[in-house]
Amino acid sequence: MSIFKRGGKPVPVDWLIVGLGNPGKRYANTRHNIGEMAAERLIAQFDLGKPKSRYRGAFTEGRLGPGGPRVGILIPETYMNESGQSVGPARGELRVDPDHVLVIHDEIDFPFGRVEYKLGGGHGGHNGLKSIKANLGTADFSRIRVGVGRPDSTDPEIVSAWVLGRFDEPKGEVDALIDDAVRETLRQIDA
Repeated sequence: MSIFKRGGKPVPVDWLIVGLGNPGKRYANTRHNIGEMAAERLIAQFDLGKPKSRYRGAFTEGRLGPGGPRVGILIPETYMNESGQSVGPARGELRVDPDHVLVIHDEIDFPFGRVEYKLGGGHGGHNGLKSIKANLGTADFSRIRVGVGRPDSTDPEIVSAWVLGRFDEPKGEVDALIDDAVRETLRQIDA
């Protein structure tokens, strides 16, 4: 029996994990989609099953290992700047406190490979975080910040092309970065 429904009513989860990215093949494997890639790795690692269309995203749920926390994993299928329209309704229906909404996202202010947890704070120009803050009504949600590096420019068009571009680093290094993001996520939710 799914933990999500009991008698037709939603059963709360301990954490809502959100992997940010943009939808479609055009954006697959880009820096901006590192959160989505980490969420997909979590789903596969714990064999949570194929996500279903829900909350304007792809959603699945389950336990992260025997006796582990109950999680919902959401990959918004909106564009990044509208991701809060997916996260807000999921958080509301699943009855998760904002600090137990954990968003995995790209961080251009970190060098490639740096991964850190943060609770609350500003959006730092990240449109996905800005949208989530607006839809949750608070910035007090958890984040896994995944360093993808920054181009040698502050020109908005160059920065946009950078985050929407594919990684220059070898595939093995990108895989290791995704693994690090998953490890930090599991550490923060005590899985």
